[in-house]
Amino acid sequence: MGQDHSVIDEDTPPKTLSSRSLASVAEYILSGRAKRIVVMTGAGISTAAGIPDFRSPDTGLYANLASLDLPEPEAVFDLGFFKVNPRPFYVLAKELYPGNYHPTVSHVFVRLLAEKGLLHQLFTQNIDCLEREAGIPAEKIIEAHGSFASQRCIECKTEFDAGKMREFVSQGEVPRCEDGGCKGLVKPDIVFFGEQLPKAFFDRRDMAEEADLVLVMGTSLQVHPFAGLVDLAAERVPRVLFNLERVGSMGCQADDVLALGDCDEGVRRLADELGWREELEEKWRGLVGEGEAERQLQGAKKRVEALHDEVAKLAEEVDEVLHLGEKKEKEKEGSHVEALNPENKPDGEGKVVNEVDPVAEDAAAIKSSVKNTDITKTVEVSVETTNALKPVDMPDGEGRIVSEQKAGGQQPGDTKSSA
Repeated sequence: MGQDHSVIDEDTPPKTLSSRSLASVAEYILSGRAKRIVVMTGAGISTAAGIPDFRSPDTGLYANLASLDLPEPEAVFDLGFFKVNPRPFYVLAKELYPGNYHPTVSHVFVRLLAEKGLLHQLFTQNIDCLEREAGIPAEKIIEAHGSFASQRCIECKTEFDAGKMREFVSQGEVPRCEDGGCKGLVKPDIVFFGEQLPKAFFDRRDMAEEADLVLVMGTSLQVHPFAGLVDLAAERVPRVLFNLERVGSMGCQADDVLALGDCDEGVRRLADELGWREELEEKWRGLVGEGEAERQLQGAKKRVEALHDEVAKLAEEVDEVLHLGEKKEKEKEGSHVEALNPENKPDGEGKVVNEVDPVAEDAAAIKSSVKNTDITKTVEVSVETTNALKPVDMPDGEGRIVSEQKAGGQQPGDTKSSA
């Protein structure tokens, strides 16, 4: 975490793929050489589903918890606070509970890999259960940070009935253990601050070492120990990143392919190269329905349009700065002519001091930055590759997750997956 990674030189040839491209990845899969594909997913895979993020000032989930008198928003995922006051968590749970959202085309692509016998293991940071909703076999899913898929008493650890749990959550009520006279609080099997990751994560993490292809989708690769999985694969194993920006060590090995941009769009491009696009779209639309499919597609379109507007606004601001710089240039034209005389602006030894207008220089730098910005890589994802569904951040060295805020850094739900 926090380590700098050097991007591989463009002139360095790949060792396994014919080229660092999705077409070459498709060729590798279709050749039969990829039989144990490991997939890693984060919140960016669920962006199109419409799951709200944690930190948007007006619409984020933490903002909606402001009226519940929390000592801090992150307390909603603190086990100690939950034992004292579980109600805020169940307000949040009602919003996030499975059934409120639908899988994206990226989720269904992973299901397609499983159906074709190519999925070795899926590791996800998400707690939204959309992988299960998509039809990916449960035995192929490792929910590194837990999920809403199961729940149990925090005292006696007795499992709680899923149907009853849904009733309690839908009514905003707090469930309690019904085993004997326990009456302990019931909590979904989501990893809270200070809790250990699921045993299954550690039992199966070696499957990442067995991979012959690694697909990384919508994650910042900043949350450990999950983020370390990507580096367990052998060096010659191709790794593909579907994300808004380069993250972690991705792009540092000869067979790394970076499909930067919208996660769903990148997955569709790979499906095109594989000849699976029609099958993928048919399965996705059949699962979520035409209405939901169109909503997700329109949502993606709106995100791009919003980005165009943002870039246009930035361009206007740059023009204003440039005009200001031109005005100052004219005002200082006389003094610049005088400055060419070594006798006017000496540095103490008769040398001329080079004068540069800082306004014009800064404006030129901003304009260059805008000109070279790929707007498809600068969309801010609202949810992995975003701020959503990450109640856990950093390990304390014993398989537990602790808040980076408490450690003096990142907070729950924080990611850096926007360019």
